[in-house]
Amino acid sequence: MTTAIGYALLTTFTVLLSYTSLSHGLLQPRRISHGLSASGKYLTRDELWFNQTLDHFSPYDHRKFGQRYYEYLDHLRVSDGPIFLMICGEGPCNGIPNDYLSVLAKKFEAGVVSLEHRYYGKSSPFNSLATENLKYLSSKQALSDLAAFREYYQDSLNVKLNRSGKVDNPWFFFGASYSGALSAWFRLKFPHLTCGSLASSAVVRAVYEYFEYDQQIGESVGPECKPVLQEINKLVELGLKVNNKAMKALFNATELDVDADFLYLIADAQVVAVQYGNPDKLCVPLVEAKKNGSDLVEAYAKYVREYCVEVFGLSSKTYSRKHLLDTRITPESADRLWWFQTCTEVAYFQVAPANDSIRSHQINTEYHLDLCKSLFGKGVYPEVDATNLYYGGDKIAATKIVFTNGSQDPWRHASKQTSSPDLPSYIVNCHNCGHGSDLRGCPQSPMIIEGDSKNCSSPDAVNKVRQHIIEHIDLWLSECRGVLRSSM
Repeated sequence: MTTAIGYALLTTFTVLLSYTSLSHGLLQPRRISHGLSASGKYLTRDELWFNQTLDHFSPYDHRKFGQRYYEYLDHLRVSDGPIFLMICGEGPCNGIPNDYLSVLAKKFEAGVVSLEHRYYGKSSPFNSLATENLKYLSSKQALSDLAAFREYYQDSLNVKLNRSGKVDNPWFFFGASYSGALSAWFRLKFPHLTCGSLASSAVVRAVYEYFEYDQQIGESVGPECKPVLQEINKLVELGLKVNNKAMKALFNATELDVDADFLYLIADAQVVAVQYGNPDKLCVPLVEAKKNGSDLVEAYAKYVREYCVEVFGLSSKTYSRKHLLDTRITPESADRLWWFQTCTEVAYFQVAPANDSIRSHQINTEYHLDLCKSLFGKGVYPEVDATNLYYGGDKIAATKIVFTNGSQDPWRHASKQTSSPDLPSYIVNCHNCGHGSDLRGCPQSPMIIEGDSKNCSSPDAVNKVRQHIIEHIDLWLSECRGVLRSSM
């Protein structure tokens, strides 16, 4: 078995000063994360390394691998400031972005650290992503990674600050999307290691057939735009029958031999603008084309070229089975890795609803299961029930987690939308409030410096939820400090 565990032989890098996806690569909607643009929008991109345990659940396997992380301590109050851990999700973690978390760090005089998710980016334990090497890729292993890193980092910080004895800063965890779920699950499984968690657009409920995704897109685009999108999909399906190659060429997608893969691309391109806070980029030109009697497919292809491709970097390669079968480690490996996680743990199969669907009915359960089988073999199947049994789904039985969701986000139906005193949940209501709007502002991607809310259709709605977040963090940190003082 070829491995990259040789990282473990390296001396652990000295901790200097050095957060989801957050995932910082451009992940397409079926991977549920967000994009980040220019490198100047990071607080830091200075890489640090931690020797991580490969298998946390084996008493016999002591192999290690190098896991990348970042830290930013410019705002840290040295005496007792909190440590904010931003969890990176299903993509390369290329630094700590200057989004709304940086505002929170200033306010609470916190240090910020961010750990790259195992297997993604530069944190791969193996030199090959063959199916047999992916057995350590799971949310359970990722949570234990976070726990081990949290303990390591606290100890190294104590050494750096010349502290004697075991001193604990108050910690608070953050995440958005899949990493938002990890943030919530970490508080559930390791409540003694964090004072609380922010779970932004957190997909805590694994869903086998996620038809609500398409339904929410229809609701978000509204009654004028939805039928236009439905008509476009029907025209595209007809075009595939008449001249398959020409239709795919219009979208620069001739490499997609399987028609359903191409139709998934067509569906995701519609989602991009809605999910990330720019619905008018999609609907305004298409509704106008419909009113003018223009060619709807050409109008849609223009939107895909000029917005999805040029702004977001959407590529047909993401949907290519040849690409997804590639076991080499490349900058695009996250596509294969996230499919493995969906095919084994959480599914989120974005199937077409039985009635009134926008996306093609070829995107169904059988399509997803066939894709999982073709990529990873016959024995791979999403254990959705087991995942929800382990974590609790949207009935998660934890405390001190604040959930937030954008009103237009198609992922919010996999989150926790009911509120309680121990688990407050807020919906950010506005026309362009999508995935992670509380942290990213509007639009949600490309990134807005400090998550500025001024371009949201209702800045007050965003700011009101942010004020609630601040109040919860303030309360839970103060309660945590009281416990830490009493234990000293």
